[in-house]
Amino acid sequence: MSEAVPSPRRFRRLPLLSAAVAALVLGVAGGFLWFVHRATSPMPPGPEAPGIAVLTGGPDRVEEGLTLLGARPGARLIISGVGPDSGLADLAREAGLDPAPLAARVALGREATSTRGNAREIAAWARGAGLQEITVVTASFHMPRALLELRRSLPGVALHPHPVPPYLARPLPMLREYAKLVGAVLGLSALTERGRSAR
Repeated sequence: MSEAVPSPRRFRRLPLLSAAVAALVLGVAGGFLWFVHRATSPMPPGPEAPGIAVLTGGPDRVEEGLTLLGARPGARLIISGVGPDSGLADLAREAGLDPAPLAARVALGREATSTRGNAREIAAWARGAGLQEITVVTASFHMPRALLELRRSLPGVALHPHPVPPYLARPLPMLREYAKLVGAVLGLSALTERGRSAR
């Protein structure tokens, strides 16, 4: 019994498949290098916007937001993603600030559990306050995804990034954040959202 001979057409497909795989690998690698470059590139300070939005989830974010608020009389601040047991007094104490003069200008958002949730929470606050210009405070490597989700929720509002350390995380968290950014670009971030536990 003679063995089946592979079709020449199958061999012709191999270079196309190899080229497609190579293009995909190069695209992912190139995108990750852009992401790392963006995270580590210094950003010039933006204008003193009347709104300040902090996305919680890492060190120095809340402290920087409160410090900016203290330096901008008349500005308003939202801290999005605050835990159920944290109050303004606790957050201000960590920043070395007196919460009393700031309390009337600070909103604590407690519903967001994801960057997409942060964006919705901040958008509702900005619309209620009539804000058209916001300084966005989050970690540098988180900033691209934060701005992407915020622009979707706040079209037409000027967003000024104000990144804080860490500019880079360990390799695995950086890869995870890049994967989340790609997912957000593709509109898949809704699939990873979870609700805030009942309290």
